[in-house]
Amino acid sequence: MITAFNTKRPDPEIAKRALEEAKARRAEIDAKTSAAPREIDGRGGLDPARYGDWEIKGISSDF
Repeated sequence: MITAFNTKRPDPEIAKRALEEAKARRAEIDAKTSAAPREIDGRGGLDPARYGDWEIKGISSDF
């Protein structure tokens, strides 16, 4: 007999709240980065440390 380990579905209200919280955090970070002074002769694009760690092309490293 085969049984599933996780047969309970996630609560949609909890998932919705988590998505809203993540959206609010991203908006706060975007507001901070847009208010930051413009870099002269930088690498271009978004600040690689905008999420509190070094992130380039989706790869993140924390020093």
